[in-house]
Amino acid sequence: MPSGLSHAEILRYSRHLLIPEVGLDGQRKLKNSSALVIGIGGLGSPVSLYLAAAGIGRIGLLDFDVVDFSNLQRQIIHGTSTVGKLKVNSAKARLLDLNPEIQVDVYNEPFTSANAFKIAADYDILIDGTDNFPTRYLTNDVCVLLGKPNVYGSIFRFDGQVSLFNAQTGPCYRCVFPNPPPPGLVPSCAEGGVLGILPGTIGTLQATEALKFLIGIGSPLSGKLLIYNALDMSFDYVNLRKNPDCRICGPNADIKALIDYQEFCGIPGHDPDEGSAGKSWDIEAPQLADLLNTSEPPLLLDVREPHELQISWLPKAVNIPLGNLATRLSELDSTREMVVFCKGGTRSARALELLLSAGFKKVKNLKGGINAWARSVDPTLPVY
Repeated sequence: MPSGLSHAEILRYSRHLLIPEVGLDGQRKLKNSSALVIGIGGLGSPVSLYLAAAGIGRIGLLDFDVVDFSNLQRQIIHGTSTVGKLKVNSAKARLLDLNPEIQVDVYNEPFTSANAFKIAADYDILIDGTDNFPTRYLTNDVCVLLGKPNVYGSIFRFDGQVSLFNAQTGPCYRCVFPNPPPPGLVPSCAEGGVLGILPGTIGTLQATEALKFLIGIGSPLSGKLLIYNALDMSFDYVNLRKNPDCRICGPNADIKALIDYQEFCGIPGHDPDEGSAGKSWDIEAPQLADLLNTSEPPLLLDVREPHELQISWLPKAVNIPLGNLATRLSELDSTREMVVFCKGGTRSARALELLLSAGFKKVKNLKGGINAWARSVDPTLPVY
């Protein structure tokens, strides 16, 4: 094969070969390149699909979750037939069906400081499809210490961001975001929602940046942060600069090895008990059901947003959204037993902390939120 491509590959990638900026040389570069996709969810789905279609020779897929029915609104690499299966296996089967010419490696494990170097070492580029800060900072630090580029993307509701962080030539993620926000300040997509097509837009842009870098064409987003809003279809750019005081890529960097990212961010990177405020403050849905049938039932405080009440609600519950709770504490009786709930227990756990700091003593968190109530007490309610 003088071209380095088989006849089947030449036909498969013919539309690439016709582009002068790509051609045979560029396609050979893609075939001989490798990319690690961290997180096979909303962003990882379009990223990995387009990398596979483009002919990246080796793709690593890292995730340790299973496909959930609620994922299918945006995680297009998976399907109804793979609900309950490992995401990495679901994605691998789809990629090899799309392009059997490539190699797909799977890592059904969390990305941690213990395994990050070993997994990332053999890949040319890392693509961040994560949704939590500990893994995001870990991905950045691995890339800086190994001298690899990091294609960053984030999404929330209608907004997305993309950049290519490459400490060899520009800023890294820590240059722009030296410290994570306080725990709970930034809601997850599971709490705040995301337009289903948004990760497709942002993930495709991430895949574009990866292909450009691997081929060596165009102007990368290094030193720029692309900001996208789907509602007004706007693309804005913020110029970024290398931070001379950056703790990992600056001249006086003091981070020489991977750190405890859970402690650094103040939250666990992979919380096995999401929706819990801790054993001492949680109440299970069946236990709450029993209390509501007593002569002195607790007050139910629903801290979800008003539009969520159209999906499901509990009779006699008082609705005060979490964002308004601090200014409306006077509406609540601190002497009465109270159970706080939300969709899945995360926002209500933060509400419980606020109530305790304000002097409320008789308060509990409904573990798992109203979704747990729907699953174990009232199956007529939908889970969302």
